Amino acid sequence: MIDKIAHGLTRKPKLVALIAVLMLIPSIIGYAATRINYDILTYLPQDLESSQGERLLEEPFHMAATSMLIVEGMPAGYTNDLISEIKEVPGVSNALWLSNLVGIQIPTDMIPASFREIFFSGEGTMMIIQYDHPGASEETMNAISQIRSICNEKCFLAGFSVVIKDTKDLVDRELPVFVALAVVLALCAMLLTLESTVLPLILLINIGIAIVYNFGTNVFLGEISYITKAIAAVLQLGVTMDYSIFLYHRYKDERTNYDDKRDAMAQAIIAAFRSLSGSSVTTIAGFLALCFMRLTLGRDIGIVMAKGVVLGVATVILVLPALILLFDKQIDKHRHKQLIPSMTRINQFVLRHRVAFVVLTLLLFLPSIYAQNHANVYYKLDESLPRDLPSIVGNEKLKEEFDMATSHFVVLRDDIPAMDMTEMENQLKALPGITGLVSYHAMLGTGIPDFFIPDAVKDMLKQGGYQMMMVNSSYDTASDAVSEQLAQMTAIIKSYDPDAMITGEAAMTDDLISTTAVDFKVTNYISIAAIFLIIAIVFQSISVPLALVATIELAIFINQGIPYFTGTYVPFVAPTVISCVQLGATVDYAILMTSRFQEELRKGKDRMEAALIAADTSDTSIITSALVMFCATLGVSFVSSIDLIGSICIMLARGALISAVVCMFLMPAILCVCEPLFHKTSLHWRTLPPAKPRKDRRATEKAQAPAALEEADGHPAEPAEKEGQPTGVS
Repeated sequence: MIDKIAHGLTRKPKLVALIAVLMLIPSIIGYAATRINYDILTYLPQDLESSQGERLLEEPFHMAATSMLIVEGMPAGYTNDLISEIKEVPGVSNALWLSNLVGIQIPTDMIPASFREIFFSGEGTMMIIQYDHPGASEETMNAISQIRSICNEKCFLAGFSVVIKDTKDLVDRELPVFVALAVVLALCAMLLTLESTVLPLILLINIGIAIVYNFGTNVFLGEISYITKAIAAVLQLGVTMDYSIFLYHRYKDERTNYDDKRDAMAQAIIAAFRSLSGSSVTTIAGFLALCFMRLTLGRDIGIVMAKGVVLGVATVILVLPALILLFDKQIDKHRHKQLIPSMTRINQFVLRHRVAFVVLTLLLFLPSIYAQNHANVYYKLDESLPRDLPSIVGNEKLKEEFDMATSHFVVLRDDIPAMDMTEMENQLKALPGITGLVSYHAMLGTGIPDFFIPDAVKDMLKQGGYQMMMVNSSYDTASDAVSEQLAQMTAIIKSYDPDAMITGEAAMTDDLISTTAVDFKVTNYISIAAIFLIIAIVFQSISVPLALVATIELAIFINQGIPYFTGTYVPFVAPTVISCVQLGATVDYAILMTSRFQEELRKGKDRMEAALIAADTSDTSIITSALVMFCATLGVSFVSSIDLIGSICIMLARGALISAVVCMFLMPAILCVCEPLFHKTSLHWRTLPPAKPRKDRRATEKAQAPAALEEADGHPAEPAEKEGQPTGVS
């Protein structure tokens, strides 16, 4: 089947290219129709109480998102007019200020102290704004924009939904710069490592088509996260580019065997399909391991990136051959010398001191594991944003002027006796860090008659058999102090209503911390086990996957341990993503070298000579792949104002280089020293497995045919890699 497909693709390259371009149209439409989710907290497991409480705020309270508006140095009349305008904004369900409760005619000194402390501070006053739709919805984003447009320069909007709005604007503004810089830097890397100035452009066009296909097919997922949107394109570029390089080099090799370049390309397609369908499996397994996170952000990234690898392989097999055939003359015309130096002397040095390098490998595990386990991680989402963003400025004012770093929202039954409510509220107010409390019962307790409370305020605080309580805290989200405070609040509230739930940014972030702590271990173990099994099947060995996975895990430990030595903090999601992606994307460096090592052993070479040949022929491929990955992701870390995105990309860039260095400098020594163990614990390690019996004469004739025909019939072809030739590592 693949033979017929390859023959058909190479006979009508213009038609294939035209179809590929036409398929971009529905992909672009699908990309535009895919919703982007900017709220990471929505990816929490839905069985958590904080998530269930959030759903109750949406329905029946119509309080899906809440923000606070601080007005400084303005008369009460301005604030009263402003709140009336805000109530008319589409998407705003309610706005609460003292004018809703006691009117603006009453002097400030006569307002009950509990309310005065909440709504006033010095020259500033605060109102609470509620929205009909969740904080990350398009309706709420538009409402926030409109509220800002009717406010003057002395108004500051704060709250988590406002942070989401600013995050959206920042990502939308910076994403085109991310992609453009990734393309330029990847192009520079390929100009250094490839022998044609036109070839990198052709390869980039092909990967660009695959990226558009990938983003277009995300429409079937309904939505993707803004983190996925920001890193998927550059990550797909870095991970799958070397598949294209492999196909081109295989095509060059086949040109010497065929008079018609179309036949040569057909044979290259067959070889690429068999090689890349196998080598991409480890990368796909690394991404799919993220799908086992309880925080479904991992599933979001994992599915999109695994799909991206599959589409990357598909475009290499189906589209790239047509592009190369169409521009073959231009590629040959603009050739230059390859600029990567020979690594032979370094490899000889490593092999002469192989025992020392193996000992060094073992010793490096100790500080690397320690540093990884003690690296600093942060969970407060707005810490990754620039401090001059309007939402961050508003949050800082909320904290400084109103001693209100976060707000807890408590949902409980509305039939709790008044005496019990009084006891519970007094206990909550007595907790360290609690600065204020708003509830329907608390309003009545200030002497305001029930009939005097407007219906809009009642509807905000009591709905569908539930009542809502807002408890303000001076403790920062994701801090140990707020975690202890939440635990104390839970104990108090559940003693009066066992079914009560606490939600809000702090409560959901606290669940985020406990969820991701488990996720990191689970996904790490799954990715290791999956890739170990794949390598074990490929090499029919127990010891080979142990050596290869351990080598790349060392590179991962070093990468994740660097923040410990530099004293920097990394976002919580980075270690989980890096552990799976770096293992899946760079273990092929080690597989490539090991495969060539085994091939040379089967040719009768001793292990020293086999290791040297394997290192010499693999180094250029590893350097090319690592450089493209490094350049594609490094640019994002320089440009991104969002540390969450920048940190992931800098760790991906650094991880590619560390994995390359570890493989190039440690892997030859490990292979040479461990070869006797590989021989004893592997099937057919030094010899080819016995050929399957042939049933017909034609098969026997093919067995005696040249290597190209052998490969077409499914037999192992003689190694296609030559020194300085990329070999499709991912």
